[in-house]
Amino acid sequence: MTTLKAFLRREVRPALGCTEPGAVALAVARACEELTDRESVAAIRVTVSGSIYKNGMAVGIPGAKGARGNALAAGLGALVGRSAYGLEVLRDTTDEDVRKAQCWVEDERVSVVCDPERTGVYVLAAVFTPTHKAVCLISGSHDRIVQVTLDGQRTFELPETPGSPSGAASEEDLPETLEETLKLLDQMDREDEDFLMEGVVMNRTMADVGLEGDVGAAGFGRALQDLLSSGDVCDDLPTRIRVACTAAADARMAGALLPVMSSAGSGNHGITAILPVALTGEHLGKSRRDIARALGASHLATSFVKRRLGRLSPVCGCAVAAGAGAAAGITALLDGTPEVVSASMELLLANLAGMLCDGAKESCALKVGVGACEAFLSARFALEGRALSLPQGVVGASLEQTVENVARVNREGMKTVDRVIIDILDQRHALAR
Repeated sequence: MTTLKAFLRREVRPALGCTEPGAVALAVARACEELTDRESVAAIRVTVSGSIYKNGMAVGIPGAKGARGNALAAGLGALVGRSAYGLEVLRDTTDEDVRKAQCWVEDERVSVVCDPERTGVYVLAAVFTPTHKAVCLISGSHDRIVQVTLDGQRTFELPETPGSPSGAASEEDLPETLEETLKLLDQMDREDEDFLMEGVVMNRTMADVGLEGDVGAAGFGRALQDLLSSGDVCDDLPTRIRVACTAAADARMAGALLPVMSSAGSGNHGITAILPVALTGEHLGKSRRDIARALGASHLATSFVKRRLGRLSPVCGCAVAAGAGAAAGITALLDGTPEVVSASMELLLANLAGMLCDGAKESCALKVGVGACEAFLSARFALEGRALSLPQGVVGASLEQTVENVARVNREGMKTVDRVIIDILDQRHALAR
């Protein structure tokens, strides 16, 4: 069974930019580190799963000032990426690096292709120089480097630990019920508290960038803030939560060169899981430790849903999984019993379970804002005793059954959704050439 520290170390991490192109850049960077002639890269060929392809096609790359896409991330991974930075692999990006990477893409020196038979997180990056070929495979999670080869010879292979394919505590180590999962919070010490609160600072900083900086044409968070200031929308806690979360996702999707604290492998999940809980706690004058404990509950509940949906899925995990997590965190913060916490998550899932993931891009900010706001409302409804009274729709007789029902809809009912979306994206890309 996992510990709270192992869980936080695995599932709650700083991430720079969208984690899908981040995984592409990381795989390319790690492959390049095998090369003695890295400065002579002639070609980069990357094969990715449908989910990685879809999520990386139209999202801003950190430091690229609005430039987008997996291919650009791959080029930057070769030019400036450092695998030691993990999901902050492009931390050192400069304007000159972006210019060079864009030239590589235009010259077709970089290609990213989709393998429709691959699901979840899968990135196979091959880097060619005049004398060498280096390959890196990432699979299972965004920074899980499984194998590296140089000229066909294996130079690294991730050792497998029984029950834990990543070599660390795996999602399968979590208890089967939410109530048992949340008992991990009893292990929280001051180090965990400080780490959880660090995520609040990081994600609030990103929200400030979204509200104050130039994040492109959308700027939905700033637009909502303007509506609030003019009195066109109500200045209340749910709206302020929505403003902050929307603005943070605005900046992140535009490629702001700042990290956010992620949750369950996604920065947008982290925004949704963290900011609603923190803002509610501050509004109500809760102690630092109470807020940190509620944040831990939010991350644990997010992963509880996410491990059943899959790391990447046709369903918008930012609103569905992290929204349910935030509902759990807010409910726990307000002293809800385990039964009430479960009820809040069921309300969120009953509301948003069908929200579609059509790739990472600027409109994700809208979904993040919706998930965050609905998390607060679901928590308040549940605390007032307004739980669903009987199984209905995807809602089952228990939270665990409800999550499994949502996962089944995702797994069986929506199994062709990604292919349809990718076809739409590819057609649009072909017309734009």
